[in-house]
Amino acid sequence: MMSGKEGELWPAIGIDLGTTYTCVGAWMPQQDRVEIITNDLGNRTTPSWVAFNGTQRLIGEAATNQAGNNPTNTIFDAKRLIGRSFGDEMVQKDMKMWPFKVIPTADANDFKRIMIEVIYKDELKQFAPEEISSMLLAKMKEIAESYLGLKVKNAVVTVPAYFNDAQRQATKDAGVIAGLNVMRIINEPTAAAIAYGLERQSTNSDVANNVIVFDLGGGTFDVSLVTIKKGVFEVKAVSGDTHLGGRDFDNRMLSHFVAEFERKHNKDISGNHRALGRLRAACEKAKRILSSTTETAIEVDCLFEGIDFCSSISRARFEKMNMDLFQDCLVPVVKCLKDAKMEKSGIHDVVLVGGSTRIPKVQQLLQDFFNGKELCKSINPDEAVACGAAFHAAILAGVGSCKNAVLVDVAPLSLGIKDADGYMEVVIPRNTTIPTKMVTVFSTRFDNQASALFAVYEGERPYAEDNNFLGKFYLNNIPPAPKGVPKFDVCFNMDDDGILTVSAELVGTNNKDKIVIANHSGRLSKESVDKMVEEAKKFKAEDEERKKAAIVKNKLENYVNDVKGSLRGCGKRINIKDKRKVGDEIEKITQWLEWNHLLADAAKFEEKMEEFESFCKPIIQKMYQQEKANACAEARPKIEIIELD
Repeated sequence: MMSGKEGELWPAIGIDLGTTYTCVGAWMPQQDRVEIITNDLGNRTTPSWVAFNGTQRLIGEAATNQAGNNPTNTIFDAKRLIGRSFGDEMVQKDMKMWPFKVIPTADANDFKRIMIEVIYKDELKQFAPEEISSMLLAKMKEIAESYLGLKVKNAVVTVPAYFNDAQRQATKDAGVIAGLNVMRIINEPTAAAIAYGLERQSTNSDVANNVIVFDLGGGTFDVSLVTIKKGVFEVKAVSGDTHLGGRDFDNRMLSHFVAEFERKHNKDISGNHRALGRLRAACEKAKRILSSTTETAIEVDCLFEGIDFCSSISRARFEKMNMDLFQDCLVPVVKCLKDAKMEKSGIHDVVLVGGSTRIPKVQQLLQDFFNGKELCKSINPDEAVACGAAFHAAILAGVGSCKNAVLVDVAPLSLGIKDADGYMEVVIPRNTTIPTKMVTVFSTRFDNQASALFAVYEGERPYAEDNNFLGKFYLNNIPPAPKGVPKFDVCFNMDDDGILTVSAELVGTNNKDKIVIANHSGRLSKESVDKMVEEAKKFKAEDEERKKAAIVKNKLENYVNDVKGSLRGCGKRINIKDKRKVGDEIEKITQWLEWNHLLADAAKFEEKMEEFESFCKPIIQKMYQQEKANACAEARPKIEIIELD
């Protein structure tokens, strides 16, 4: 396991990069615990939304607040796009529900990469999903630096357990673009299991504790079976669905109300992004309310063409429209137990993680599956993943009491080579403990074969083409020989992050080649990453300039208000002519501020501040001098003249 010298990599943070919300935490050595860090609005989670308008880029709550007026330039669900191709079935399905534009662009290998198209500062811009995710990571970095008072470089970032290699690599790229050294990519349910171990203080127990972590979030779903014993977190099996979560439940409700609106008013709102965005927000709110009550109302004023929309939905109706999705949540649980060769009775705790686990029907189905076993709700489902990631970051940084904890993770998907018949020859079976190195032997299929192709796939389907293609390479210059005689040692080497390197060597020679799957088609090239890093720096500089401009603008507005107040209370201490002059200048500067309220140039505000200050200062000083003179005159003792007879 990777480990630095004592505190060498500190500070190191843990980031839960979620589909709907993102959260950051850090281990505090002085308090000997993890602290979930609040953002600039005091919230412990930040919406995973990024928006662009005519003047600036907005992240988090600022992006969600303006989404109704700017739907096509407000991006969410970027996690559902990261590491996928444009032709992906799920991408094509989701595109119908998103207000923003998703377009394809071919890379050097003719792979159809995804780009998101927006209007920013009146220009057409395209961003890769990695860039959008990097903006969220950079925001978390900024939040942590503000709280810790230190520059943050190192981070542990979490991903769904069932993320494939391309999605993990894309997440690492997002970290690089954000200016972070991603020390480790770990699975979300594994991070949650760490948080559970911390909360229960069971990490040093001599008794093995088998925990099922049921992680149902906004966009992804994972199940992990983790055994905790003596500070060792050993993942036994993982399963899940990278496209199942709260957003799918929202979409079912959204489709229901779109149909209801059309039925009631004979108008189709499915093509109106603004109306859909407002209705989607109302559906998400209703979903949350239904977790604590049996019925709620949906009310959206002027939803479409001036028509108000009012309706209601019961918990029973919501459960009925999503029942197939709720039942799908049990399939990975069964698979996870089977892969770990464990019975239900061997599970000590079922830990709920992710906001969607608050849905009563999901809890009921899971509890019934485990024969009425009480579910563990003691850890915060929204913060558990970030808490575990922060603890693991501290382990890697070698800080305090974290140094002795050990994490043993697994490969979520089987990895192998396509054979001559098109089947996938598995080299690393799924749920193999990582890091791992496995070797298998292949041979030629034809006489005098001069080269051999090695195509690498991941997945569980028998035919290679049905699985996820990772990359390919050739081994050339094979000496002429009958088929089956030349032997190749094919080595699969998977590191702690679950990232793969595959090599092949002709036995008995120095003829060998390899592919680092980090470079497979679909991944951003080094040039693209470098370009995005530069753009991220540019965005950061713009944000800093805007922040600086806002501070100076606020200072100018306060000074104008102070001068106004001084004029109101000046009485006769200032002559009418001077008072009129200052009043005219206040009017001018107020109008200028109204015209330039979106200006992001601190120098301009400073210049105006100096102009206004230099104009007002002599008059204000003169006023205070007069006030002082009047005060002295009033304080001088009066001499009473007495006339003598």
